[in-house]
Amino acid sequence: MSPRSPMPPPPPPAEIRSWPDRAARLADRALALDALGRRLLGGGRLALFLAWFLMLQVGWGMVGMLLTSLGGAILDPLALLVGLIAAALGIGVLVPAVWLTARSVRQDRIARERLVEWALLDRHGPTDARLRAPVRSACWMVLSAVMCGIGLWLGFAVPAHTTAEGSGSGLDGGYGLVAYGMGVALIFWINGLIGLTKAVSHYRLVLRVTGPVSRPQGRRSASSGPPRHV
Repeated sequence: MSPRSPMPPPPPPAEIRSWPDRAARLADRALALDALGRRLLGGGRLALFLAWFLMLQVGWGMVGMLLTSLGGAILDPLALLVGLIAAALGIGVLVPAVWLTARSVRQDRIARERLVEWALLDRHGPTDARLRAPVRSACWMVLSAVMCGIGLWLGFAVPAHTTAEGSGSGLDGGYGLVAYGMGVALIFWINGLIGLTKAVSHYRLVLRVTGPVSRPQGRRSASSGPPRHV
């Protein structure tokens, strides 16, 4: 399901439900849950998540040109002018990227609410098993954990290796480069937390509304039955 496709509506209220039989209700439930599961953790959603992350990094990188020119030991007027132009363009990229990220989080909340409503409508083993999506959840968790790790490393590495004059083994740029590096780390960290929260909350939510994986009950042995009266 494409993220641009309309989100499945919630199930109709109990007083106006008109499914002819349980099979029809389970079929509609399966279609809605599959669509909502792909909307939350599907490949299209992951691609958009990465695209918006790249937009944030590109926009902040253009703003970082101004920060590094201001934070250098010698202020170059030409570099300052280029930095101002790049920062204006970067803000033009950052604003829609932040809006799209916030909109995605809000839509995910609505999708989870509708997923719960459809899941509680009935129970069906194969549909519930597909909804758990352990492979997709694991992909989101691994990618998000890597992003959090990179953000954490940058948060410590950039300030530790930056000097005001660029002397020694430090990086040139001073406090401007530190501000830019901390912004990059923050973007990695926040997006990683969003992805981790999405994956973990989806798996826990599905387990809560569909119950644990049921195991087939074997035939009861004669010793486990009630004692016979002689």
